[in-house]
Amino acid sequence: MSITSLDGNRFAEMVTHGADYLSANAELVDALNVFPVPDGDTGTNMKLSINSGAKEVQKNVQDHIGKVGAAFSKGLLMGARGNSGVILSQLFRGFSKEIETKSALSSREFARALEAGVQTAYKAVMKPVEGTILTVAKDAAKQAVETAKTTVDIAEVMDDTLAAAKKSLSRTPDLLPVLKEVGVVDSGGQGLVFIYEAFLAVLKGQVLSRAPRTDVRSMEELVNAQHHQNVHGFMSTEDIEFGYCTEFMVRLEKDHKPFYEETFRKDLSEYGDSLLVISDEEVAKVHIHSEQPGEVLSYGQQYGPLIHIKIENMREQHSALVKERPALAPSTPVVEKKKQEKWGIVAVATGEGVAKLLKSTGVSAIIEGGQTMNPSTEDLLNAVNRVNAENIIILPNNKNIVMAAEQAAEVAKGNIFVVPSKTIPEGIAAMLAFHPDRDLESNVQAMKNAMQLVKTGQITYAVRDTSIDGMEIKKDDYMGIANGKIVTTNKNLLEAAKNLLIKMIEDDSEILTIIYGEGTEPAVAEQLGRFAEEQFPDIEVELHDGGQPVYDFIFSVE
Repeated sequence: MSITSLDGNRFAEMVTHGADYLSANAELVDALNVFPVPDGDTGTNMKLSINSGAKEVQKNVQDHIGKVGAAFSKGLLMGARGNSGVILSQLFRGFSKEIETKSALSSREFARALEAGVQTAYKAVMKPVEGTILTVAKDAAKQAVETAKTTVDIAEVMDDTLAAAKKSLSRTPDLLPVLKEVGVVDSGGQGLVFIYEAFLAVLKGQVLSRAPRTDVRSMEELVNAQHHQNVHGFMSTEDIEFGYCTEFMVRLEKDHKPFYEETFRKDLSEYGDSLLVISDEEVAKVHIHSEQPGEVLSYGQQYGPLIHIKIENMREQHSALVKERPALAPSTPVVEKKKQEKWGIVAVATGEGVAKLLKSTGVSAIIEGGQTMNPSTEDLLNAVNRVNAENIIILPNNKNIVMAAEQAAEVAKGNIFVVPSKTIPEGIAAMLAFHPDRDLESNVQAMKNAMQLVKTGQITYAVRDTSIDGMEIKKDDYMGIANGKIVTTNKNLLEAAKNLLIKMIEDDSEILTIIYGEGTEPAVAEQLGRFAEEQFPDIEVELHDGGQPVYDFIFSVE
């Protein structure tokens, strides 16, 4: 029996089964880690993200698929954790946006919605990396559109979509060298395949077993890989060709010019550089460097009243800090808060000592999280709201939290910027560059610049035997990781730490900060500190009890 129309009730069942099946296989996806470190969390992130979406769907089960999709998108957005969870949320954000007005979907409408999800997800990632979940989703959606041209059966479309997803997943090693090296597949793509398998099962009236359908050989292959996503691409303000840093918001209103973000962004790009546009249904937030700020404001005013305006002369900032001009003071803010502080810094960290260290540099609020425990978009958003400040900066301090932080900043209203710190040392360096008398843009740029001057080292243990970058690693060996790359291994913790320091410290290095973890004996840490002072007499050495899990030592070299 073919399915020619997909309503909200059936889609809700697909979502629920997809969440259940991915959850059942989350540990397998977690194990897909190129580096054999004890912090693989792609499966956990995807599981928690889709479970948040499924929970919201269960509150809104109805015939109208557009409304069920909206609930799914909302739950995913707020529950998204880690890069894989954020990308998953964006896939179904675009999907749900495409179907929001529809009570039921045809095969072609279903396929177009999958395609719209891919387009939204690609836009959310500054520099998309092929060979990841994005590629798997793109190839699957392309096949869905082709199949829908020749059949009205949605189950048939989903069947071909899943087949294309699996083929794309098998090709990911050819697109990512690190996967090719170990001959395995992408973990985020594998998670999406599990979801699509569950979707198809519901459409066919089947129930999947909770155990993954894979033989022993494929299991051994899968536990050796994870996709590496490098989310880069942040604005640079060093070019002073356009001298006025202009920031404002437009409250979008129906009686003004219709708002289309791509057109809006394209038009504004003609006025300057360093353009950033973030919008939702109610407001568009703009940052741009321009020589004609008045013309920029006039353009924005076509779409609705302007609020939260700030213009600063960047050329004058070389000699003096520019105060906000009273004539350009913001009108009614989007979110009114009582007794706001001027600054609020939100940082993610794990370990009591690490949290104290960050707070000593001026961080306002700490979100518990990091390796193996990524905070969700909602966690970050709640922290932002608790801080209650006019200007808020988020420090993710982990490469797998940057996207969730950016998503939280997009959802929130106000002057909120993410300084994309990927390690605790980068976060600390950024805070040391922060100055409360500067404006937001100057602080953000100074913090980003400071992050580039610090090198991060980490010591942890291997959870399995593996071979990577020509290095043979045995289970339980200690590994030294410098700026994300394994550079040394040793069966002895102290020796591994010494070897890593020797590889990291250079002639122009000035400061070494050693942060030891919860499982590290203080005596071992002190011994390492004495070694550093003797081996590198020209370097200032600081030793801190961080209490962090997973990593026995974290090194910061400046």
